[in-house]
Amino acid sequence: MDLQLQGKKAIVTGGTKGIGLAIAETLAGEGCDIAVCARDAALVEKTVADLSAKGVQAHGASADVTDGDSFRRWIGQAAEQLGGLDILVANVSALAGAPDEEAWRAGLETDVLGTVRAVEAGLPFLEKSGCGSIVAIASTAALENFFGVRAYNAIKAAVIAYMSALASTVAGQGIRANTVSPGTIYFEGGVWDQRRQEMPEVYEAALAKNPTGHMGTPQDVANAVAFLASPAAQFVTGANLVVDGALTQRVQF
Repeated sequence: MDLQLQGKKAIVTGGTKGIGLAIAETLAGEGCDIAVCARDAALVEKTVADLSAKGVQAHGASADVTDGDSFRRWIGQAAEQLGGLDILVANVSALAGAPDEEAWRAGLETDVLGTVRAVEAGLPFLEKSGCGSIVAIASTAALENFFGVRAYNAIKAAVIAYMSALASTVAGQGIRANTVSPGTIYFEGGVWDQRRQEMPEVYEAALAKNPTGHMGTPQDVANAVAFLASPAAQFVTGANLVVDGALTQRVQF
């Protein structure tokens, strides 16, 4: 299938590690010019060089999604550098796994408001695209009880609800809005790698719960994002695409 991504312009927040990096690499591999941000300037520089080597235009900057004015300015600057914006991927997460107030504040500022700020700054450019697409990364933790009461679960549910409402609001402007909810995704240095080393019993229990017998990879998520972001999914909006290998046990209507 031709995803029709050649020449499209994309921004990926948190695009230097794990899922975000896989998304950026996949979009670039499909021919998208791309801009990424993260807080680690050195890692941004390396990622931009690697993406440029794929033969596309690549840009990046150190940016903090919790710094509202600065982050909004970067979204606008990145879109101008790219010569427009067709795809916006809101990927950054505080991974607020604790139940305390600090975790709630971190999740709200990073996952929810970071997404809202990216969307608000990106909309004027997406409106000119003709095929504008927004994809936010949520989690299956938002869909059923997972590790008890945690800020992360509710925060990711809020992201799904926001994107669902956004889809109806911007549809008339030719913009689509969807969410991808990964399940247990393993990569070196990631959350599940840390649990494998520090809490092996938790890791093994999560692994055993998945009917496929293994955890997913960042590439599994990136493939889903690339499809939803692409013109090939032009009639898909307001959806939450679960990428979890049947980990979650609810019936999805």
